[in-house]
Amino acid sequence: MVLYARQWVASASIADAEDSAQEGFVRFWKSRDRADDPVAYLYACVRSAAMDQHRQNAGRRARESIAFQRRESWFEDSAESIGDAIDVQEALAELPEGQREIVVLKIWGGLTFAQIAEVAKVSANTAASRYRYAMEKLEAILSDEVGR
Repeated sequence: MVLYARQWVASASIADAEDSAQEGFVRFWKSRDRADDPVAYLYACVRSAAMDQHRQNAGRRARESIAFQRRESWFEDSAESIGDAIDVQEALAELPEGQREIVVLKIWGGLTFAQIAEVAKVSANTAASRYRYAMEKLEAILSDEVGR
């Protein structure tokens, strides 16, 4: 089921495929009495769950792409951006510990929100929210520094 779900999730994350397979099985189990062919119906439920997961991931990636386009220069390590890097490091220090951890794991660690959730012992939604709030705060802090 996981292999089948992975074909629809279109993600490098096996965790997404596993989540989709599990969600598909839950859907199947809740309505299994309606199935003429339980095996085919199970596959249909997994397919549906995986496609839902794919749509959610695609929307999230689009939102993240827009955010990163605006903010990616904050995290460059080229010689020209050393001053910016110092500003970013100082701005990061102003964030609450939980938000700072999420930003570091996401930007420098390259982890997904699911992976961050496991590391930080929070839900993936909480990790995403903390990241969004942190990026908004960083943008405000860095905008204030530019205005000075």
